[in-house]
Amino acid sequence: MSFKPISMPDFLSKKAPPNYIAGLGRGATGFTTRSDIGPAREAAPDPTADPLALAQAQAQAQAAQAKKDDDDEGRFQDPDTETGLFNTAPYEADDEEADRIYEQVDAAMDERRRARREAREKEELEKYRKERPKIQQQFADLKRGLAAVSADEWAALPEVGDLTRKKGTKKQKFDRYTPTSDVITVGGGFAGTVQSGIATSIDPKLTGGLTTPFGTASVAPGTDSGLIDFAQFGASRTAVLGKQIDQVSDADKGGSSTVDPKGYLTGLNSIITKTDAEISDMKKARQLLRSVITTNPKHAPGWIAAARLEEVAQKIVAARELAAKGCEECPLSEDIWLESARLNTTDNAKIILATAVRHIPSSVKIWLRAMSLEKEVKAQKRVLRRALEFIPNSVKIWKAAVSLEEDPEDARILLSRAVECVPLSIELWLALARLESYENAKKVLNKARAAIPTSHEIWITAAKLEEQAGNTHRVDILIKNAAEKCETEEFVATAQAIVKATIAIDVDPEDKQATWLEDAESSVSHGAVATARAIYAYALQEFPEEDGIWKKAAFLEKAHGTRESLDEILQRAVRYCPQAEVLWLMGAKEKWMGGDIEGAKQILESAFDANPNSEQIWLAAIKLEVETGEYGRAQLLLQKARTKADTDRVWMKSVMLERQLGNYDKALSLLDEALKKFPQFAKLWMIKAQIEELHLGNITAARETFAKSLKAVPKTASGAITLWILACRLEEKSGHLIKARALLEKARILIPKEPELWAESIRIESRAGNQSIAEGLISKALQDCPTSGLLWSEAILTESRPQRKARSRDALLKCENDPLVLITVARLFWAERKPDKARNWFSRAVKANPDLGDAWAWWLKFESVQEGDNTKVMQDVISKCVAAEPHHGERWQAASKDLKNTGKSVEEILKMIASGLPVTV
Repeated sequence: MSFKPISMPDFLSKKAPPNYIAGLGRGATGFTTRSDIGPAREAAPDPTADPLALAQAQAQAQAAQAKKDDDDEGRFQDPDTETGLFNTAPYEADDEEADRIYEQVDAAMDERRRARREAREKEELEKYRKERPKIQQQFADLKRGLAAVSADEWAALPEVGDLTRKKGTKKQKFDRYTPTSDVITVGGGFAGTVQSGIATSIDPKLTGGLTTPFGTASVAPGTDSGLIDFAQFGASRTAVLGKQIDQVSDADKGGSSTVDPKGYLTGLNSIITKTDAEISDMKKARQLLRSVITTNPKHAPGWIAAARLEEVAQKIVAARELAAKGCEECPLSEDIWLESARLNTTDNAKIILATAVRHIPSSVKIWLRAMSLEKEVKAQKRVLRRALEFIPNSVKIWKAAVSLEEDPEDARILLSRAVECVPLSIELWLALARLESYENAKKVLNKARAAIPTSHEIWITAAKLEEQAGNTHRVDILIKNAAEKCETEEFVATAQAIVKATIAIDVDPEDKQATWLEDAESSVSHGAVATARAIYAYALQEFPEEDGIWKKAAFLEKAHGTRESLDEILQRAVRYCPQAEVLWLMGAKEKWMGGDIEGAKQILESAFDANPNSEQIWLAAIKLEVETGEYGRAQLLLQKARTKADTDRVWMKSVMLERQLGNYDKALSLLDEALKKFPQFAKLWMIKAQIEELHLGNITAARETFAKSLKAVPKTASGAITLWILACRLEEKSGHLIKARALLEKARILIPKEPELWAESIRIESRAGNQSIAEGLISKALQDCPTSGLLWSEAILTESRPQRKARSRDALLKCENDPLVLITVARLFWAERKPDKARNWFSRAVKANPDLGDAWAWWLKFESVQEGDNTKVMQDVISKCVAAEPHHGERWQAASKDLKNTGKSVEEILKMIASGLPVTV
């Protein structure tokens, strides 16, 4: 077997490409030596060479270097910021226009960003000023405070000494005293007694003739007054220091240490480390305050400020010394004495205050501070009684002394003396009256009124005292100069007397009625019913023929009084205002609601005598007869009313009574006669069409009636919209959906921007199953009536469940307090099982419009489902609805005007409507 030799690659025999560096692809590079880059510096020119050749060589080198620099400049230029590329090209008109356009674009962009840039710069500047305020800003509040400084205060400012440091003046050098050691003293030649090389005494001859260098008082008895034993002093000092060290280290030997380690560590933690800036500020403040107390040592606030500075610096000893010095310089300033007492311990403070009262015996603050330092009550009493010897007219000290007495008899004795010393103190008189019996209290208050006749507090206290004793007839006499309400303190008669005495003070005659009514309403809103009742009573005395005041007073009694009080005020009202029909009707209704039918009839008979042609009184009398089942008398009254009070409502009531009794022919005949007199009264047309449709079954006649009514009743008249809706529903029931749509479209053209017409169009399409058409109508309706709660409610309910919340949010933005929207939102929360929120929204709905019966029905339905057998909550809703007496609402009007529900109460109608409402949304 033969082996073929391995052939070598052909590229190894070839020449390497230009700029090839072996190993560069894998990161290997060769070495660079000095021979590769040339010499480190240029060789110096040979001075022996030819000068002409040397100049030519230098010129060539400079040209080569310039060319290299030009190449480098082009090589390292940033392509994004190239300049000079077209410098050689001609600058034409197109280039100029392009440059101008670019400049305009840049200016427009800069203008767009200017507002944001300026706002950002302003914010940054404000932040910078806040962090680094100017000196002027730091002292702005102090400058404003200087405006309140009077001229006398300016003049009282102390003169500041010359603290300037003039150039060239030498600083004052203070003498320095350095204690001399014992060895130097002995070595200096003191010719005293020397023991073992140590001087133990000084020769009295070296003292310059003095008996002793330190005075005779410092020499112990029995010793030489001219000699001081330094060795004995040093030994004593050493002994004391050793004793302290032994006490500290006693704990290591099993003994008790005098150092509390916990307290020591706590003390270390309480040490506040101050920064260099704070220390510098304290030094500056200390220098300023030293200047103040030096230039004006009689300025007590300066001493106080200096002491407090040392206290802040935790130099309590220096603070006490400054306070003590201030007491010496300003002995008549109570503030410096109090400051000194505060800085010292309790025992020292007592001594300081005892000294203070010698200088200022009339200072109430110092006596009270001294009293507070005593721990025992007996000592406190002793201090206060001593104070009363110097300041018998101080109310504060008398009050403090009385407050320390535990026995009421001792307190009464003190107060008796107090009112003699301070007869103008109202508090002391009142306190004494409270401690006395009824008879003595009257005497005390009589003396108080004689001493302070202008004090309303004393008059009010006297009135309260009389009322408490049952003498209410004296209250009006006592409260002639008092003017404060006392109803909150449960003194009703006093409050009413105050109102009578003060209600007419400073009130213009033309503003009396309005002002008093506002005051009464304000009192009712604050819960002061008795005060409001007194205001109305006084106002009725001034304006007895104003039926508006009588109405408000009657409503107040109806809401907060009794049936008897309401009946009494209504009887008085009709005597003064017999032409006020509302007052007669209120009286008759209250009698009727109370079960007194005969009393109600008597009131109405009296009302007929005063107002023979009053439509309201006639209708009230007819309603009373109908409700009590006296239909014959009601028909007779209606017959009389049609002659004496010939109005459209009287005719309508006549027709309704005949319809209720089933006399349809008579009702139609009355309708024909009434429509001749009142062709524009929409309700008469409605009743006629309903009789023809529902009772007689004559659809054609009903359609003709609606056609005539739509022509006869103006589009702006009341009930015109209802006529169009009823005519549309008649066509819908008959199966003529196209005609119903046409009627509604015509109605929307004639009466634009009416939510009821849009809502009826939407509901017709929904009932017909045309949901897409209904949604389109909703969009158009909301564009035409964007603030209609009825349309927004329909829009919310037609949306899918996920979209209802967003739709309800839009509705609340457009009509926030619309009761229909609030009811719909409450129903949404009800469906989401959030009963608390649903209850809150139902409550908001009935507060927004208490006259909307549908809102009460929905709330009662919710509570019946939510609470189950909890009749208390349901009864609360029912009672509130009965008090509101609603009259409006789609479902409410349909149920209340139905002949089947004639005679039913508000509660019965409410329960009937609530039972028919759906549970789900």
